[in-house]
Order: sequence, then structure tokens, then C-alpha cells
Amino acid sequence: MIDIKFLRENPEAVKENIKKKFQDKKLPLVDEVIELDAESRKVKQEADDLRASRNKISKEIGALMGQGKKEEAEAKKAEVAANSKRLEELEVKETELEEKIKKIMMTIPNIIDPSVPIGKDDSENVEIQKYGEPVVPDFEVPYHTDIMEKLNGIDLDSARKVAGNGFYYLMGDIARLHSAVISYARDFMIDRGFTYCVPPFMIRSSVVTGVMSFDEMDAMMYKIEGEDLYLIGTSEHSMIGKFIDTIVPEETLPQTLTSYSPCFRKEKGAHGLEERGVYRIHQFEKQEMIVVCKPEDSAMWFDKLWQNTVDLFRSMDIPVRTIECCSGDLADLKVKSYDVEAWSPRQKKYFEVGSCSNLGDAQARRLKIRVNGENGKYFAHTLNNTVVAPPRMLIAFLENNLQEDGSIKIPEVLRPYMGGKSVIK
Repeated sequence: MIDIKFLRENPEAVKENIKKKFQDKKLPLVDEVIELDAESRKVKQEADDLRASRNKISKEIGALMGQGKKEEAEAKKAEVAANSKRLEELEVKETELEEKIKKIMMTIPNIIDPSVPIGKDDSENVEIQKYGEPVVPDFEVPYHTDIMEKLNGIDLDSARKVAGNGFYYLMGDIARLHSAVISYARDFMIDRGFTYCVPPFMIRSSVVTGVMSFDEMDAMMYKIEGEDLYLIGTSEHSMIGKFIDTIVPEETLPQTLTSYSPCFRKEKGAHGLEERGVYRIHQFEKQEMIVVCKPEDSAMWFDKLWQNTVDLFRSMDIPVRTIECCSGDLADLKVKSYDVEAWSPRQKKYFEVGSCSNLGDAQARRLKIRVNGENGKYFAHTLNNTVVAPPRMLIAFLENNLQEDGSIKIPEVLRPYMGGKSVIK
């Protein structure tokens, strides 16, 4: 959510930003919110004047009563009563206008970074850099669930009976590999100075609307019926929510946290060959990283975060590349975003395994996360990035470490987490 003062003073800049995101239908909202804001400030001023008048008259009544001037005091009381009735009307109007303004402001997209490439959708995202040499082996690489099934590592049929499509049972060494990757990613981030955290897996609606747009919320979140609780789609939601309604001392920044959690997502519209198996699922586990920092440090932390994911995958000999998301592919709260994509020898192309985002002060403004600095209070900047999400990461891992005999090579960094195993047969 952008600053209402910025919108008020720079309406054309806000409109230009909306055009860059190809959301022209939202252009009228800028003028609408300016009108509502002007009305709101007018109502607030009248209400403030009435409150000041009430306080002044109340003192006058006391003085008149002390002088025995009861008739004059009664007249003043009648004036106070009339003002009170008008004040009640204004306070109701004030609340209504604030709610309307907030609702509109939460749908107007954040101002994107000037470096973001302009494009309509993900087809116009821009490759930044490749890391590692993509290899296509001489032998055929099967679909990832076929690899797992040959190793007795997955049971999709039983999962369908128990929970439906979009779920799985991981078994044996594949299940162990899944846990090994999470544990390795946890220690990898701790070694880079991040504090490990296991957060709540459910959050209130006030946190949901603070960390994401309404469109994302509808497409992703599962609501708990009868309660003001949602299952998290990623631990970033509850990790950023940890700071809701707080004033953070500037000297404690940056706050750098890495978190483990299960994640739950609707995954609306997921279909097709590449959506089968464990690519798009309703439940998975993930290691995440988040940063809460000073505004002037957020660009630096953005580069550190995506580099962490690149380094993690390269430590397991998986080729990756970074992709910058164009304006039309950015969620409304994001200022800038990189995807990290892993090489798929079977598809002979890269696919997304993580996403790094700088949200500027948008989440902090919604959640009221302020910093107490030398020159007063200001909103923090928040960033998040996927360390690793094993379902997708497992696809890249299995394809890149598959050997001709069907066995899976275990990179050296994972062997301590696999009981010393160097291969899965």
C-alpha cells in the first residue's frame, strides 16, 4: 500500500505506474481516492473544530454555573448537545470514508523500482544470469514421479484416496531426502547469520491482508471455517506478521530470519502434464528467509537474498539461472522480484524453484511495522525469498543427479543428512 500523501501529491506518477503494470482499469481509482481523501480531511477538520468548541464551552458552562448564571449555562448546554449530535454524525462519516479509502488504496499497486523491465506477463520476464553448465545426459530422463516410483519413494494413488489430487505420500529414501534438503537448507542459512524460527502455521485475516493483495489471497489461501484463521501459503506470511503493530528500535535492524513451515495452497487452475506429480500441490514444506531492514538497505539485502538461493542450489551441483520479473508479472505489493529457476534435463529448460521479492514499505505500512530512528519513526522495508521448497527442488535434484542405472547420486553436502549415503538405489 502506497502512502496516501504520495498519491495526493503525485497522482500522475501513480497513474503511470498503474499503466506500467497494464492495469488500466484501476486508473479511475486514483481520482476517486483523491476525492474521498479531500472529503475525509474536511470531515475530520469539522469534527476536530467541534471537539475543540465542546471543550471550550464546557469550561464556560462551569464558569457560568459558578457565577449563578443558570439560564446562560443552560443555553450553552443546549449548544453542546447540538454539537454532540453533529459530532456523532461526523465520526460515523469519518469511519466510513476511512474504510472506503483503505479498501481502494489496498488495490492500487505499489510503485515499482525504476530498474524493473516493462512487460505484460511472465513471457516478457528477463534472464539475468546462468550459474552452472546445463547438462542433458545421453540416456532418457523419466518424469520425476516415475523416478520416485521406481525407488518406491512416492505413493500418489493412496494420497488421492485419502485427500484427493494435489497430495502425495513420500516414502523411504525419497522421504528422507526431502527432510535432508530441508535440514541442510536450515543449517545453510544459519551459517549465513540468519536466526532460525518455526512460526505459527495459521494466521488471522488482519495479517493475511497485510502481507498480500486481495487477488493473491483469493487464489491461494485456505480459510478455517467458523474462525478468523487462515492456513499459511508460505511462512513469510506469519514471519512478517510477527512484527505487526510494533515499533522496532533502529539499532536492532536488520532482522534476518529463516523459517521452516508446511505450506497450504489452493493452486487454482493448475493442470497439464507439468502440473502432475509434485510440481503444483496443495501441501508442501519449505525453508524461507525474510528480512526487515532500513529503507536504504533493502536493495542490498535483495541481492543477498537471491544469491543465497543460487549458492544453495550450486552447492548441490544443480544448474540455475536468475530471471527478473517484468512489471506485469509483479504482484501488487512488490517493488522488484527475481525468480530462481533450476535446470530440467528432461524438459531441456529451466523452471521456477524460488522467488525473491522486495516489497518496500508496503507490508510494513499495512501491518504498522515502524522503526524508531534518530530522526523519528518511519516504516521498515520487508523482503522475502525461498531458500528451498523440496517438492519442486526434488524434481530438479532427481533429474540432475539421476544416473543411467536409475540410481540417484547424493552430493557431498547432503550425505551427513542421509546417514552417510552417497547414492539412492
